[in-house]
Amino acid sequence: MAGCGPRGTAVDSIGRILRRLGIRFAASLIGIAGGLLLSDALLSEFSIDAAAVVEATLIFWVIHLGVQVLALRVLVRQPSIALAGLLALASTTVALIIVNAIVSGLTIHGASTYVLATLIVWLTTAISDTIGRRRVRERRRG
Repeated sequence: MAGCGPRGTAVDSIGRILRRLGIRFAASLIGIAGGLLLSDALLSEFSIDAAAVVEATLIFWVIHLGVQVLALRVLVRQPSIALAGLLALASTTVALIIVNAIVSGLTIHGASTYVLATLIVWLTTAISDTIGRRRVRERRRG
């Protein structure tokens, strides 16, 4: 029985934590994929084929996460909200550059395209992360 004794409580807690992580992970991936697809639709010097969307999304997520963790742990001693936003933009740019070099179905030409794609991907990811956080909060309450 769930909730009976310490073991049931621990299993329930782990299940809730995994669901929350799953929601956040899915929200991030959706935001990244959405940003890449929106960049493809809006920017003439940005193109990604259908097969590359999944590969680029997963690689982007890993690189973006790694760059943010590295920057926050190593480079920044006292992060602020403004600095966190700047780091998010910088890590998005770095991730786009690396993903463009690795994924054959993605091409980005020109500095202005990188800047605009960075803003688009950053915005879609921020929106999806906000939605993911709200879903997690709703699950905690209800």
